[in-house]
Amino acid sequence: MLDTSINLLPHTSGLTKKRLHLVGIDTYEDLLKYPPNRYEDFSRIVKALFLRNFLDQKVTLQGEVVSIAVVKTRSHISLQKVSVQDNTGKVSITFFNQPYLLSQLKKGGTYAFSGTVKQFGPTYTLQPETFEPIISGEQGIQTGRILPVYSEAKGLSSRLLREKIAGILPLASSIQESLPESVVKLNDLLPLPDALKTLHRPLKIEDLQRAKDRLAFEELFLLQLSTALIKKNWNENKVKEIIKYTTAQEKMVERFVLSLPFKLTSDQMQAYKDIIHDLVKEQPMNRFLQGDVGSGKTVVAAISAYVAYLSKKKTLYMAPTEILALQHAETFKALLSPLGVKIGIQTGSKKELAKGNDFDIVIGTHALLSTPVSVSSVALVIIDEQHRFGVKQRALLKAKGITPHLLTMTATPIPRTVALTAFGELDMSVLSTMPTGRKPIRTYVVTQAKRNDAYTWIKKEIIKDKVQIFVICPLVEESEAETLSSVKAATTEFELLKKEFIGFTLGLLHGKMKPAEKNSILDDFRDKKIDILVSTSVVEVGIDIPNASIMIIEGAERFGLSQLHQLRGRVGRGSIQSHCLLFSSAPISASRLHFFAQTLDGMKLAEYDLKERGPGNIFGIEQHGFMEMRFASFSDSLLIQKTQKAVQEYLKTNPDVVSGQLNERLSKFQIDKIAKD
Repeated sequence: MLDTSINLLPHTSGLTKKRLHLVGIDTYEDLLKYPPNRYEDFSRIVKALFLRNFLDQKVTLQGEVVSIAVVKTRSHISLQKVSVQDNTGKVSITFFNQPYLLSQLKKGGTYAFSGTVKQFGPTYTLQPETFEPIISGEQGIQTGRILPVYSEAKGLSSRLLREKIAGILPLASSIQESLPESVVKLNDLLPLPDALKTLHRPLKIEDLQRAKDRLAFEELFLLQLSTALIKKNWNENKVKEIIKYTTAQEKMVERFVLSLPFKLTSDQMQAYKDIIHDLVKEQPMNRFLQGDVGSGKTVVAAISAYVAYLSKKKTLYMAPTEILALQHAETFKALLSPLGVKIGIQTGSKKELAKGNDFDIVIGTHALLSTPVSVSSVALVIIDEQHRFGVKQRALLKAKGITPHLLTMTATPIPRTVALTAFGELDMSVLSTMPTGRKPIRTYVVTQAKRNDAYTWIKKEIIKDKVQIFVICPLVEESEAETLSSVKAATTEFELLKKEFIGFTLGLLHGKMKPAEKNSILDDFRDKKIDILVSTSVVEVGIDIPNASIMIIEGAERFGLSQLHQLRGRVGRGSIQSHCLLFSSAPISASRLHFFAQTLDGMKLAEYDLKERGPGNIFGIEQHGFMEMRFASFSDSLLIQKTQKAVQEYLKTNPDVVSGQLNERLSKFQIDKIAKD
C-alpha cells in the first residue's frame, strides 16, 4: 500500500497531485515522510468566558456559529465577522479578506477555531489561524491539537497537507521497519511506524524530538552504510594496469618537481606522495583531493599522471566543461610535453582520439566515458569537480576494459562532518595552504548608491594598470543548470555596460554559446583584447586569466557563500592586487555578505553555509540525490558518530549480507551508488 502512487490518492485534484510530484512526493510513503517545518500547539481547548486568562497564547475555541457578517472598511478591506457561542458566552472572531469563508461556515453549525488570544479594549477575542467543523466522535485534523506546519512550496498549503496525510496515516502501522532489529534495539530507537505517527500527530511536544531523532538516525545510517559497502566493493577489485615505481622513476619525479617554476606547498608534497603510495598497489586507489580555490590541485594531478607515464601507462583526465578541459590541456602540455609526454584532447569540438593518435594523457569532459573511442593501458582516471563518481560511471570504465586508480578532485570546500559522512568510501587528501606569493583578494560589499563610484574607479584601473574585469550576472533561478533566464540577464547587463563603458572593449560569455564561440571569447580575453567580460556563473570553475584582477558580482545575495568563493577565485591569480565587488540591493543578506567579504578561508565559508543554508548550498545547488536528507543534519557531529559506530557494529556481524527491507531502502536512498558493478 505504501508504494501506491500519489496519483491514486482519493479526493485529490489533478493540480494538487502535480504539485505533490513537484516537491518529490510520488508515493504514499513519500507523503508520510514529508517533514513538518515546525509545530503550533493548539491542544488547549478554552471556553469563551476564560479567554481572558490566556492572553497572547495559542488555544482552541469550540462553539456554535450564531452569525456571520461581512464588513467593508474605508481602506476597502473585507472583514468576515463570525460570532461563536458556547455555554459560557459569546466571542466575535474576525477574518481578513477571506470571502470564501461564507461558503465554508454555516450559521447554526458547530466548529472549532484555533488561534491566538488577543485583547481589544475590554474585549477578548481569538485571532484565528485555522478552523474546521466538529464531527461527533472524531478528533480534529486542523484544530484542538499540536498541528504540524509544512513547507508550503509549489502552492501546497499546510492545511491541505495535514488533510492528505491524515487520510493515510493509519497505513503507517503497516510500514516495514527499514533498520535491522538489532540496530533499533541497541540504539534505543522508536520503531518506524511510531516515529511517523508522532511526526504528524504528536500527543506531546516532548515526544517530537525522539521521533525526529529516529528518522535522522535512519538517514545517516543508510548514507554511511552505503558508503561503507561501496568502499568494500571497490576494495575487492584489482587494477588491470600495474604501476611500478622504481628508485630511478622516483628520482625523475623529484627532478620534475624541482624544475617547476614554483615551489610546492607542504600539502601538495604530502598529497602527491599519498597518491603515489596508492598507485603502486594492486588494489585500485579511490582518493578524494580537496583543495581551496588556487591551492594547486592541477599540478598534483599532473605529477600523478607523470608517475603513470613513467610506467608506460595512460591517464584519462575529465573536466566538468570543455572550456576547462582545453585549459587543463594547455597546462599539462606546458608542464609535461618537454618530458616527452603526449597529451591529447577529446571534447565536443576537438576529437583527437578519433584520428587514431596515441596519447599518454587524454583530457576531455565527463562525457569522455561515453565516447565509443577506446583507450588502452589506462591505469589512472582523474575526475575534476564531480563530487560523486558512482557505480554507473565505474561500469562504463569496465565496459571499456578499464579498472583504474581513481583520483577525484574538487575546489569546493567541504566541511569535515560532510566529508566523513557523505564521502566515507574515499581516502582524502586536503590542500589547505595556498602557494606563496599570492596576494589576498580585497572584497567589498557595494550598495546601489556607490555603484557609479565603483564604475569610475574601475575605468581608472583599466587605464592605469591595463587590468581586466569579470562581471558575473546573478542566477535568476538557483539551479546547477544554466537557464535561458540567466542568459537573458547576462545579455541585458552586457548592453547596459556597453553604454556605461564607452571606449572600452566588452565581451559576453554564457553556457548556451557553442563551444567554438566560448573558446574564441576566452582566447580574446586571455590575449587582452577584451577589457570587461560579462558572464553568467559559467566561469565559476577553473578559468584562469592572470591579468583579470577585478570581479563584479551582480545580485551577490543570490549565491551561496561557497559559490561566491569559487567565483572570487577567478581573480587574484597574478601579481597584481585583486578586488572583488559584491553588488547587492538586498539588505537582509548584508551580514552574510559582510562575513564573506572579511573571510578568505573557504572552509570557514562552507561551515557558515552549512549552518545557515543547508548542505545543498555547499555545492551551489539546492538539492542532489545523494545529499537530500530531510531530518538529519551534517552539523550534528554526535549523531554522525553514533551512526558511524552503529554501521561498524552492524557490519561486524553482517559482513556480507544486506538483504530484505534494508537493501530495498538502500536502493531507494542511493540507487546509483549501491547497485553492484
